[in-house]
Amino acid sequence: MIRVSVIESDFDAGAEIKNLSALGGGAVTSFIGQVRGDGTLDALELEHYPAMTEKALRKIADEALEKWDLHGITIIHRVGRLSVGEQIVLACTCSDHRQASIEACSYIMDQLKTVAPFWKKEIKQDGSESWVEERQSDLDAAKGWQN
Repeated sequence: MIRVSVIESDFDAGAEIKNLSALGGGAVTSFIGQVRGDGTLDALELEHYPAMTEKALRKIADEALEKWDLHGITIIHRVGRLSVGEQIVLACTCSDHRQASIEACSYIMDQLKTVAPFWKKEIKQDGSESWVEERQSDLDAAKGWQN
C-alpha cells in the first residue's frame, strides 16, 4: 500500500502511523519534518506543480518498494505558507524488520529533499524573502543511495 498526499492543511501523524501499523509487520519507521527556525525566519512558503509533484512522490515510493520488502509507505508533504515549528512532511514505512523500514524511510527523505519538485521561499521577520537553494549535503546524501 502506498499513500501519497500533497496538502495545505496539517496532518495527524499519530493517525497516519496507526493506519500504516495496521498493515502488519514488526517495524514502523516515521520521520516528521518541521519548519526549522533560525531566529530570523517567520515562515516558509512552498509552491509546487500538483500533477508533477504527486507523480514524483509516487515514483519515490515505488522505488523504495523495489529496494526494500515493505508492507506500506505513507508520504505527506504540505504546501503553502507554513510558520516556524509547523509540520511540513511525514514519511512512514512499515516492514517486517526494522532495518528495511529505517533504510526505506531514510531513502524517501533523501529523495524528497533532492528529487521532489517543491520550490521553497523563506520569509524573514523583517519582511525580506529569498528562494531556498539545494544544499550540497542533501545532494550527497541522495547520491549515496545510487550504489
